Amino acid sequence: MRFDRRELAGAVADLGVLVPIAVALIVQNGLSPTAVLLPAGLLYVTVALVYRLPVPVQPLKALGAIAIAKGLGSDEIAAAALLMGAIFLVLGRLGLLDAAARAFPRAVIRGVQLTVGLLFLKIAWNLVADPPGGFTEYALAPGYAIPLGIAVVGLALALRRHPVSLALVALGGAVMLVQAAGDASLGPSAVEFPSLDAAAFWTAFTVLVLPQLPLTFANSCLATADAARVYFGEQAASVRPGRLATTLGSANLFTGAISGMPVCHGAGGLTAHVAFGARTGGAPLAMGATLLVLAVAAGAGLGTLLAAFPLPILAGLLATAGILHIGLLRDLRGLPAWGLALGVGVVAFEVNLALGVGGGLAVWWLLRGAARARTAFASDSA
Repeated sequence: MRFDRRELAGAVADLGVLVPIAVALIVQNGLSPTAVLLPAGLLYVTVALVYRLPVPVQPLKALGAIAIAKGLGSDEIAAAALLMGAIFLVLGRLGLLDAAARAFPRAVIRGVQLTVGLLFLKIAWNLVADPPGGFTEYALAPGYAIPLGIAVVGLALALRRHPVSLALVALGGAVMLVQAAGDASLGPSAVEFPSLDAAAFWTAFTVLVLPQLPLTFANSCLATADAARVYFGEQAASVRPGRLATTLGSANLFTGAISGMPVCHGAGGLTAHVAFGARTGGAPLAMGATLLVLAVAAGAGLGTLLAAFPLPILAGLLATAGILHIGLLRDLRGLPAWGLALGVGVVAFEVNLALGVGGGLAVWWLLRGAARARTAFASDSA
């Protein structure tokens, strides 16, 4: 493991996803800040020790967005975390995800990665054009925030071989402290066990878990394992879909037990870490240790502090990761592969991920079947 400037710059590069969802869950859904950061910190430390690579940790994006939009309470979110944890722990331990992954061609996985890249760009735009509720007190007007966000993207792309993300996050942290340190308090926030019943589990399953399952399977497991192989080759042999399911499943069982923020892995987060310099388990270990310290030492004031972090910096880092993640499509060869990847990506982004992936698989296997039939017919004719 390394802990140099580039490794630390890569460690903080994925904050554009973590911070906005964490703040919204704290401010709008009433989750304990300490309970929000503890699972993410522990999972970061776990992946550092298990994979020895910069495997990312992110909030469950679809689940978090729906919970925030519908104003669901901590009990329903905890029930969803427990369900997600149990499902993916079982799938991972039984080897079912590794078997399923073999049925996915590269073009379909690239389509999923295109979807994630577009999702990152959409979230980044919304951060500066229509700031989330928890950030409104300190957010700049869009006329200022959008140009600043674009400037951050330009700097990040031009200087990403240097520790630019570390400098940007340090600048954002300084602004955050100047704006809100006087209103924050030290020490952990209260952590409570959830109060669960059949109604909470039913709401969690139908409203939160069902929309999240396809995204977690396709992005957190399949696409993350594939991106790790692209970036690290044989070093990433341990980053398998089933193993990723096991680590995120275990983390969500803990998350549900303390009414925290459901977490996962993510291919876009891996691109963010790698693009800004992370190459070893040092990046997730540093990030995990930082989150754990913040959860315990400053949890009581985190809702106030994080809400003051400059959104143009978060949006710029997130948009940069989205652009670079879309670049994974560059290894596709041939018009059919490009057409399939673009079709999966657009349908998944505009309509539904499960529909995009399912349609892409159907088209792929139909094309393969037709090619085999043509080959067999030509052999018989000869």
